[in-house]
Amino acid sequence: MEENQEEKIQEADAVSAEKKAAKRAAIKKEIIDWCKALLFYCVIPVLLFNYFFIIAYVPTGSMMPTVNPGDWTLAVRVRDPEASIGRGDVVVFYSEELDKILFKRCVGLPGEEVEVKKNGSVYIDGEKLEEDYVSSDSRVSRDFEVPEGCYLFFGDNRGDSLDARYWDDPYISEEDIMGKAIFIFWPLADFGVI
Repeated sequence: MEENQEEKIQEADAVSAEKKAAKRAAIKKEIIDWCKALLFYCVIPVLLFNYFFIIAYVPTGSMMPTVNPGDWTLAVRVRDPEASIGRGDVVVFYSEELDKILFKRCVGLPGEEVEVKKNGSVYIDGEKLEEDYVSSDSRVSRDFEVPEGCYLFFGDNRGDSLDARYWDDPYISEEDIMGKAIFIFWPLADFGVI
Protein backbone atom coordinates (compact mmCIF):
# COMPACT_ATOMS: atom_id res chain seq x y z
CA MET A 1 0.00 0.00 0.00
CA GLU A 2 2.87 2.33 0.79
CA GLU A 3 4.27 1.58 -2.63
CA ASN A 4 0.94 2.45 -4.25
CA GLN A 5 0.80 5.76 -2.38
CA GLU A 6 4.38 6.53 -3.32
CA GLU A 7 3.57 5.86 -7.01
CA LYS A 8 0.54 8.12 -6.79
CA ILE A 9 2.65 10.88 -5.21
CA GLN A 10 5.26 10.49 -7.98
CA GLU A 11 2.53 10.56 -10.63
CA ALA A 12 1.00 13.66 -9.04
CA ASP A 13 4.43 15.31 -8.91
CA ALA A 14 5.01 14.42 -12.58
CA VAL A 15 1.60 15.81 -13.58
CA SER A 16 2.28 18.94 -11.51
CA ALA A 17 5.69 19.36 -13.15
CA GLU A 18 4.12 18.94 -16.61
CA LYS A 19 1.47 21.54 -15.74
CA LYS A 20 4.17 23.94 -14.51
CA ALA A 21 6.21 23.37 -17.67
CA ALA A 22 3.12 23.90 -19.84
CA LYS A 23 2.27 27.07 -17.90
CA ARG A 24 5.86 28.36 -18.31
CA ALA A 25 5.72 27.59 -22.03
CA ALA A 26 2.40 29.42 -22.36
CA ILE A 27 3.78 32.46 -20.50
CA LYS A 28 6.91 32.41 -22.63
CA LYS A 29 4.78 32.23 -25.80
CA GLU A 30 2.62 35.12 -24.55
CA ILE A 31 5.72 37.25 -23.87
CA ILE A 32 7.14 36.47 -27.31
CA ASP A 33 3.78 37.33 -28.94
CA TRP A 34 3.68 40.66 -27.06
CA CYS A 35 7.26 41.42 -28.11
CA LYS A 36 6.40 40.70 -31.75
CA ALA A 37 3.33 42.93 -31.53
CA LEU A 38 5.34 45.68 -29.86
CA LEU A 39 7.98 45.42 -32.57
CA PHE A 40 5.40 45.45 -35.35
CA TYR A 41 3.13 48.19 -34.00
CA CYS A 42 5.68 50.46 -32.30
CA VAL A 43 9.30 49.99 -33.32
CA ILE A 44 8.82 49.52 -37.07
CA PRO A 45 6.54 52.59 -37.47
CA VAL A 46 8.95 54.71 -35.44
CA LEU A 47 11.81 53.64 -37.70
CA LEU A 48 9.72 54.20 -40.85
CA PHE A 49 8.65 57.69 -39.79
CA ASN A 50 12.09 58.69 -38.52
CA TYR A 51 13.96 57.59 -41.62
CA PHE A 52 11.60 57.23 -44.58
CA PHE A 53 8.33 59.14 -44.20
CA ILE A 54 6.84 62.33 -42.76
CA ILE A 55 3.23 62.94 -41.87
CA ALA A 56 2.40 66.59 -42.56
CA TYR A 57 -0.71 68.53 -41.61
CA VAL A 58 -1.84 71.34 -43.93
CA PRO A 59 -3.21 74.22 -41.78
CA THR A 60 -4.05 76.82 -44.45
CA GLY A 61 -5.58 77.16 -47.90
CA SER A 62 -2.34 78.27 -49.56
CA MET A 63 -2.14 75.04 -51.60
CA MET A 64 -5.80 74.83 -52.67
CA PRO A 65 -7.14 73.09 -54.68
CA THR A 66 -4.23 70.61 -54.72
CA VAL A 67 -4.37 70.20 -50.95
CA ASN A 68 -7.12 71.54 -48.71
CA PRO A 69 -6.83 73.02 -45.22
CA GLY A 70 -7.03 70.24 -42.65
CA ASP A 71 -5.62 67.55 -44.95
CA TRP A 72 -3.06 65.11 -43.59
CA THR A 73 -0.42 64.05 -46.08
CA LEU A 74 2.34 61.49 -46.36
CA ALA A 75 5.71 62.68 -47.64
CA VAL A 76 8.81 60.70 -48.51
CA ARG A 77 11.90 61.97 -46.70
CA VAL A 78 14.43 63.59 -49.02
CA ARG A 79 18.11 62.84 -48.45
CA ASP A 80 19.45 64.44 -51.66
CA PRO A 81 17.22 67.32 -52.83
CA GLU A 82 19.26 67.87 -55.99
CA ALA A 83 18.39 64.35 -57.15
CA SER A 84 14.89 64.19 -55.67
CA ILE A 85 13.24 67.62 -55.97
CA GLY A 86 12.07 68.97 -59.30
CA ARG A 87 10.01 71.91 -60.43
CA GLY A 88 6.35 71.31 -59.66
CA ASP A 89 6.94 68.96 -56.73
CA VAL A 90 4.98 69.63 -53.56
CA VAL A 91 7.51 69.78 -50.75
CA VAL A 92 7.54 69.85 -46.94
CA PHE A 93 10.29 72.11 -45.59
CA TYR A 94 11.33 74.20 -42.61
CA SER A 95 11.34 78.00 -42.94
CA GLU A 96 13.87 79.60 -40.60
CA GLU A 97 12.34 83.02 -41.23
CA LEU A 98 8.86 81.92 -40.15
CA ASP A 99 10.10 79.23 -37.73
CA LYS A 100 7.52 76.84 -39.19
CA ILE A 101 7.25 73.70 -41.22
CA LEU A 102 5.61 74.64 -44.52
CA PHE A 103 4.02 72.86 -47.43
CA LYS A 104 4.50 74.52 -50.88
CA ARG A 105 5.23 73.83 -54.54
CA CYS A 106 8.79 74.04 -55.89
CA VAL A 107 8.97 76.77 -58.54
CA GLY A 108 12.65 77.69 -58.69
CA LEU A 109 15.66 75.37 -58.72
CA PRO A 110 19.27 76.19 -57.76
CA GLY A 111 20.93 78.69 -60.10
CA GLU A 112 17.74 79.81 -61.88
CA GLU A 113 16.39 83.30 -62.45
CA VAL A 114 12.68 83.50 -61.66
CA GLU A 115 10.54 86.47 -62.62
CA VAL A 116 6.98 86.93 -61.34
CA LYS A 117 5.06 89.41 -63.51
CA LYS A 118 2.23 91.72 -62.35
CA ASN A 119 -0.32 89.46 -64.07
CA GLY A 120 0.87 86.51 -61.93
CA SER A 121 2.71 84.65 -64.68
CA VAL A 122 6.08 83.12 -63.78
CA TYR A 123 9.14 83.01 -66.03
CA ILE A 124 12.14 80.75 -65.46
CA ASP A 125 15.31 81.99 -67.18
CA GLY A 126 13.07 83.93 -69.59
CA GLU A 127 10.71 81.01 -70.42
CA LYS A 128 7.09 81.16 -69.28
CA LEU A 129 6.24 78.44 -66.77
CA GLU A 130 2.94 76.66 -67.46
CA GLU A 131 1.21 76.19 -64.12
CA ASP A 132 -2.15 74.47 -64.51
CA TYR A 133 -2.24 73.87 -60.73
CA VAL A 134 -2.46 77.59 -59.82
CA SER A 135 -5.95 78.35 -58.51
CA SER A 136 -5.90 82.13 -58.11
CA ASP A 137 -3.97 85.09 -59.47
CA SER A 138 -1.83 87.50 -57.55
CA ARG A 139 -0.73 91.02 -58.41
CA VAL A 140 2.71 90.64 -56.82
CA SER A 141 5.71 91.09 -59.08
CA ARG A 142 9.23 90.20 -57.99
CA ASP A 143 12.48 88.87 -59.42
CA PHE A 144 14.54 86.10 -57.84
CA GLU A 145 18.00 84.66 -58.43
CA VAL A 146 17.94 81.28 -56.71
CA PRO A 147 21.36 80.61 -55.13
CA GLU A 148 23.08 77.25 -55.53
CA GLY A 149 21.92 74.81 -52.86
CA CYS A 150 18.59 76.64 -52.46
CA TYR A 151 15.03 76.39 -53.79
CA LEU A 152 12.09 78.74 -54.32
CA PHE A 153 8.55 77.78 -53.20
CA PHE A 154 5.11 79.26 -53.90
CA GLY A 155 1.62 78.18 -52.88
CA ASP A 156 -0.85 77.05 -55.57
CA ASN A 157 -3.48 79.46 -54.26
CA ARG A 158 -1.34 82.49 -55.20
CA GLY A 159 -3.96 85.04 -54.17
CA ASP A 160 -4.02 83.64 -50.63
CA SER A 161 -0.54 82.26 -50.03
CA LEU A 162 2.13 83.75 -47.79
CA ASP A 163 5.08 82.32 -49.68
CA ALA A 164 8.55 83.25 -51.01
CA ARG A 165 7.11 86.23 -52.89
CA TYR A 166 6.57 87.92 -49.51
CA TRP A 167 9.47 86.62 -47.40
CA ASP A 168 12.56 88.69 -46.57
CA ASP A 169 14.69 85.64 -47.38
CA PRO A 170 12.74 83.80 -50.11
CA TYR A 171 15.23 80.95 -50.59
CA ILE A 172 15.04 77.65 -48.75
CA SER A 173 18.32 75.82 -48.24
CA GLU A 174 18.45 72.19 -49.29
CA GLU A 175 19.28 71.32 -45.65
CA ASP A 176 15.82 72.57 -44.66
CA ILE A 177 13.95 70.38 -47.15
CA MET A 178 12.31 67.54 -45.26
CA GLY A 179 10.25 65.59 -47.76
CA LYS A 180 8.32 65.34 -50.99
CA ALA A 181 4.56 65.01 -50.52
CA ILE A 182 3.09 61.99 -52.28
CA PHE A 183 -0.51 61.59 -51.14
CA ILE A 184 -3.31 62.75 -48.90
CA PHE A 185 -4.55 60.11 -46.48
CA TRP A 186 -7.02 62.10 -44.36
CA PRO A 187 -9.81 63.06 -44.59
CA LEU A 188 -10.97 60.19 -46.76
CA ALA A 189 -12.95 62.59 -48.96
CA ASP A 190 -9.60 64.06 -50.14
CA PHE A 191 -7.72 60.73 -50.21
CA GLY A 192 -5.44 60.43 -53.24
CA VAL A 193 -2.11 61.09 -54.90
CA ILE A 194 -0.84 64.66 -54.91
